[in-house]
Amino acid sequence: MCSNLSGEAHLTDDNLISRARQGDQAAWEALVREHQQPVFRLAYLLLGAADEAEDVAQETFVRAFRALDRFDVERLARPWLLSIATNLCHNRRRSIGRYLAALRRASEEPVSYNSLGEGTEHQWEAETVRQAVRRLNPAEREIVYMRYFLELSEAEMAGALQVPPGTVKSRLHRAMARLRSVVDRDFPALREERQT
Repeated sequence: MCSNLSGEAHLTDDNLISRARQGDQAAWEALVREHQQPVFRLAYLLLGAADEAEDVAQETFVRAFRALDRFDVERLARPWLLSIATNLCHNRRRSIGRYLAALRRASEEPVSYNSLGEGTEHQWEAETVRQAVRRLNPAEREIVYMRYFLELSEAEMAGALQVPPGTVKSRLHRAMARLRSVVDRDFPALREERQT
């Protein structure tokens, strides 16, 4: 069964999932298009490599498709998909092969030299913030990435992390306090930049 979704009003995730369960490939493809960007971005933030993030994103949708019949349509699809992606990233990070691949990529990447000019200050600030976030532990990085890089709501984060919303609030509060202390201790120029 395949239908043409163009021309119809924007369908909700639960409508798309219901149709996909019945074999409607266009509905499944629409659901993937709707969520592939945030799934890829989260995987990229957690793994730091586009090729690995792409693999995780693809595997996320494969696993989601296989579990479609078990998905509770009362839940939101995005947190469910991000939860699958997060678990796959955790598994991948634990894999020794990932570390060997990262070492190989690092040795093959060419060194780039940024010329001074417009945008250099913004690039420096963005890279410095990324370095500061990388100093957090994995759970802290995850929650900061979800909130500030992916701009997820607390409800979406709770669904993705499979924890109550109150837990999201407390984890985010602790992660931000720790990030402030990392910036104060290790990146004082960033703090001074923000104060000017």
